Amino acid sequence: MTNERKTEIIVRSHFNQYLNDIEIEEQSSDNIKIDKLLKNASKNGDGKGYPEFLITYKTNSDLLIVIECKADIQKHESKNRDKHSKCAVDGVLLYASYLAKSYDVLAIAISGEKKSNLKISHFLHLKDEKKATQVFGDKLLSAKDYLNGYLKSPEKFRQDYNKLLDFTKYLNDKLHTHKILESQRSLLISAILIALESQPFKQSYASHKTPENLANSLIQTVSNELESANICDKKLKNLNTQFSFIQTDTSLSQKKKVLKEVIDDIEENINTFIRTHRYFDVLGQLYIEFLRYANSDKGLGIVLTPPHITQLFSDLAQVNKNSIVYDNCTGTGGFLISAMKKMVDDAKGDEKKIKEIKSKQLIGTEYQSHIFALAVSNMYIHQDGKTNIINGSCFDEEVIKEVKEKKPTVGFLNPPYKSNKKTDTDELEFILNNLECLVDGGTCIAIVPMQSALATKGKVYELKKKILEKHTLDAVLSMPNELFLNSKVGVVSCIMVFTAHKSHIESKETYFGYYKNDNFIKRKNKGRFDGLGLWENTKKKWLSNFINKKNEAGFSVNKTITADMEWVAEAYMETDYLDIENIDFEDTILNYVTFLHKNRLIDKVYNDE
Repeated sequence: MTNERKTEIIVRSHFNQYLNDIEIEEQSSDNIKIDKLLKNASKNGDGKGYPEFLITYKTNSDLLIVIECKADIQKHESKNRDKHSKCAVDGVLLYASYLAKSYDVLAIAISGEKKSNLKISHFLHLKDEKKATQVFGDKLLSAKDYLNGYLKSPEKFRQDYNKLLDFTKYLNDKLHTHKILESQRSLLISAILIALESQPFKQSYASHKTPENLANSLIQTVSNELESANICDKKLKNLNTQFSFIQTDTSLSQKKKVLKEVIDDIEENINTFIRTHRYFDVLGQLYIEFLRYANSDKGLGIVLTPPHITQLFSDLAQVNKNSIVYDNCTGTGGFLISAMKKMVDDAKGDEKKIKEIKSKQLIGTEYQSHIFALAVSNMYIHQDGKTNIINGSCFDEEVIKEVKEKKPTVGFLNPPYKSNKKTDTDELEFILNNLECLVDGGTCIAIVPMQSALATKGKVYELKKKILEKHTLDAVLSMPNELFLNSKVGVVSCIMVFTAHKSHIESKETYFGYYKNDNFIKRKNKGRFDGLGLWENTKKKWLSNFINKKNEAGFSVNKTITADMEWVAEAYMETDYLDIENIDFEDTILNYVTFLHKNRLIDKVYNDE
């Protein structure tokens, strides 16, 4: 006969090892909020629920662990998970559904009477979400591993990222109310984030008696922090100039509590996010949000790359701890931060190597002074890399020489998209510049407008020809049509992958991927985001086909190319007719008719007939 008490003894013994970090309660809780949530959580549907264990963390009040035990492994989980009183998984998921109204819940179902043959399932049910996600595997972990796994989980990141999006909208509206210029909002945030790295400032900023004193203290702290980080001379002077508006802006330096409240908001919301999710381009995300209300930077062709695409670049290039990464159009530093994360992860805790990565292996060039200030700030916030950000033109001979001396092995770029076809520098010229700076055999990855790949004559054709004479085109990936929706830019783009300083041989097959669906969704106040949690699996598919150069009807194809051909998957891949349904035909006809009406061509079609 089975005995559930044996299961409970095993679980209690395991978690009792971590009483310095956690508190364990059984059957009920002294916490009034938890007890209230369990009031209607009976597994029989007739009253209060009594899980075997409730575990809270002393350092994190957001996470609650609930555990349900069963002695019989056969009663671990039912097919439909609706046997709440009989099966461990079914029961613990029921408890989690009630507790998730106020907490992030890690639900653990444990079955078996012997430690050697326990059956264990973990589920994460985040606050206010409809369902739980299976996580962690089938072994009991330490309290610290559970907490770290929760904080770094894709599910928690999505939750926190959505909160960040909500906060950026709130913050933008607040700064708009106080008439802070759109072009200065990200600089203000970056200055505050730098200053909050200083413990004396963090502990004293609320005590300043006048807003003018606080503004002056903020600017002086930022200057001191940057100088102590070996940023000096011309660079430091430039950065001080960019941040100086804080001392003269009427709202920030004269209106009581405005600057202090902004600092409070940033410490509570942005700094918390940064501490939890390291190596994420927070300033870039804020800048994208602020750009929605500004027109000036769009005229400069600035289109910031979405974070999931900057991370994709590092995966495509197979960046590792020995890579030296160069971005000649740095922007806010998103590519470098994503590369830093992958490189640091590959270093596996080797502190000497991590320091070398951050100080020597991340290089960037940015022409616009205010964007340069954001890039340096962003790298500073992520602990290093800022001293290798160059403020200047990537086409300057001295800049090229300086970058070449560092021997970059990987190049990333999202070049400024030209608004004037006659006078603006072409996107492919930026690619050639990046390739020139890489070592022989280096990998260059760029995201550019689709017309760069489609051109078969004129200046762009000549640039395509020049690229193939010196370098190899390995792949072109067609991106989602609305990829840059959050920047309010309607550019349809593609990713190009090159090998530096190896001429494209005639028999070389280039991989073309039709990567049009990243499974992101659109919401009015959030733009495009991974609301369904499908991106990670989507990315795995993209990478697998790319790395293995798979031919897949309707998705990817390998093709020998020349400069006068279109460099896009759409031109060469086979149609997967198995996926075509009647609705696809209907949608195509409707889209075509809509196009005719919108462009006032419907009468012309009738007349031609």
